[in-house]
Amino acid sequence: MKKIVLGKTGIEAVRFGFGGIPIQRVSERQAVEVVLHALEKGMNFIDTSRMYSNSESRIGKALSETDKKAVVATKSFNRSADGIQKDIETSLKELRLDYIDLYQCHAVGNEEEYRRVTAPDGALSGLLKAKEQGIIGHVGITSHSLDLLEKIVDDGLFETIMVCYSFLEPAAGEKVIPKAREKEVGILAMKPLSGGVITAAEAALKWVFTCPDLLVLAGIEEKAYFDQNWKVFLGDYRLTGEEDRKIRGIITEFDGKFCRRCDYCLPCTAGIYIQFALGVRSMVRRMGQRILDQPMFQDIWEKAGNCTECGDCMDRCPYELPIPEMIRENLDWVNALIKQKR
Repeated sequence: MKKIVLGKTGIEAVRFGFGGIPIQRVSERQAVEVVLHALEKGMNFIDTSRMYSNSESRIGKALSETDKKAVVATKSFNRSADGIQKDIETSLKELRLDYIDLYQCHAVGNEEEYRRVTAPDGALSGLLKAKEQGIIGHVGITSHSLDLLEKIVDDGLFETIMVCYSFLEPAAGEKVIPKAREKEVGILAMKPLSGGVITAAEAALKWVFTCPDLLVLAGIEEKAYFDQNWKVFLGDYRLTGEEDRKIRGIITEFDGKFCRRCDYCLPCTAGIYIQFALGVRSMVRRMGQRILDQPMFQDIWEKAGNCTECGDCMDRCPYELPIPEMIRENLDWVNALIKQKR
C-alpha cells in the first residue's frame, strides 16, 4: 500500500484519503456504508469539518461500527481560542472519539485572519492547549491563498497545511509544496478535481498522484465511485495519450472562466467574498442545496446582489476573469434554485 508520513507529525497513512464533504448529501446509511467500504478496502485517513453539517456525526457512526482504525482530521472556522476549544469538544462528541489526530484552522483566507488565528487569544492557542490536554494530536491549517500558505510554512507554527492542487490549479507545485516539503510540514492536497469542475477523474487523480509527499483527499459518496478512484490510486500513474488530450482540452475549456480562489480580487467595494460567489455551483454540487440555507451563504448572496460592476476586481484579477458578469450569472442561478425549493 502506498503510504506517506505527514511531515514531522509522525502520522503514517495511506496517501489517498477520504474527503468528508459529499456524504452530507446522501442518506445517513449510504454515508456510513461508503465510509465503512473505504476503510475495508484499506483507506485509513479521513478528513472532515465542523462546517460540513452532519459529516462528522456520520463518520463517527461509521467508526463505531468497525474495528478498522483510521487517522481522523477535522477543522473549525472559529478564530478564537475559546471558540475552537468548544468546537473540539463538539467534534469529539460527533465523531465518537476521545482523541482527534489532526485539528485544523479551516479556510484562513488572508493575513488579517491569520493574525487573528495566531494572536495570544486566537485559535492556535486553543489548539495548542487541546494538544497539551491530549485530546488532539497535531495542529494544521487550510487556505486557498498560496501567498498566505507560503508565509505560514515560513512561520513554522502549524504542522500541516492543506492546499488546492490539480491540473487546473497547479501553482502550489511551484513554491508552496516544495517549501513545505523542505521544512517537513505535512501536505494535504485538496480538490484534485477542482471542486467537481474536472470531469476526467481518472486523469486528474493520476496527475496529482505523480507529485510525491502529498496526502491526496477526494470527496466520495458512492461505493462505485470509490472503487473507480481506488483502482486509479493502486495503479500506474502514467497518463495515456487520450488522458493527456482530455487534460489539455479541459484546461483550454476553463481558460478565462475558472476562479483559482487566490483572492487577489479583494477587497470588494461592496463587501462581496468573490471566490464564494464564483464557486457556488461547485459548492452546491459537493455539499447539496442545504448550504444555501446557512446564514454565512445567505450573507454572501445578499452582498452579491449589491455588486455595482465597478470593475476594480477585474483590474486586480491575474486571470482577467469577467468577475461581475460571473457573479450576476451565479446570482441568477442561485435565485432560481431558491425559487424551486419554495
